[in-house]
Amino acid sequence: MSQQSQDWQPDRYQQHAGFVAVLGTPVLELLDPQPGERILDLGCGDGVLTEKLVAAGCQVVGVDAGADMIAAAQARGLDARVVDGHALAFSNEFDAVFSNAALHWMTRPAEVVAGVHRALKPGGRFVAEFGGHGNVAAIRTALIAVLGRYGIDGAALSPWYFPTPDEYSALLREAGFEVHSAELIPRPTPLPTDVGGWMDTFADSFFATLSPQDRASARAEAVDLLRSVLCDSEGRWTADYVRLRFSASRSE
Repeated sequence: MSQQSQDWQPDRYQQHAGFVAVLGTPVLELLDPQPGERILDLGCGDGVLTEKLVAAGCQVVGVDAGADMIAAAQARGLDARVVDGHALAFSNEFDAVFSNAALHWMTRPAEVVAGVHRALKPGGRFVAEFGGHGNVAAIRTALIAVLGRYGIDGAALSPWYFPTPDEYSALLREAGFEVHSAELIPRPTPLPTDVGGWMDTFADSFFATLSPQDRASARAEAVDLLRSVLCDSEGRWTADYVRLRFSASRSE
């Protein structure tokens, strides 16, 4: 679920973002894994969903760019490897490629899709869910606005790729996939802590150029901007998630 520049810290990830794997169940159902299938879990993170594929009787390889997350997945006894999703080296090996909450971290999507196509056997499935157009729009807007006051182009620091279904479907077709479904799913997501914890977990890159003092001030200002939009009267925070879920298959 990661890109290399993000400092993931698995324990922090579980504290602030444990919901990510829980909400991955529908895309697992769309994949419909069968016993004996060989599956690549692209952006496997700490391996929580990878374990579910193994439990279904599949032979699973998990890959992720985050060495700390791969260490956590390996601690679960999984076949997990540090691999950049833009440079998959597999060839005609998998019955399916599965991905949850990871593809939006891979900002050169044509390279990713080409690698997935190579990795699949003819007819193999590519099923995934990730951040789609409009995902965390309020959070992103607040971060950009705050950084602008420090003379920083926050948009240029965004680590995410949030496409429309049409945009991503076109990429898939160009790479040789047949697209069976692709849809945006609004998913307001309650946060286990608050939006500040979410930023610590997912938005490191926005604050990276600031001094520690300015970083704390900018973070607090962004939280304050978002309070009236994403926090209810009981102090419960909800992130404005929009997911893109799709199913495709490699042409024979």
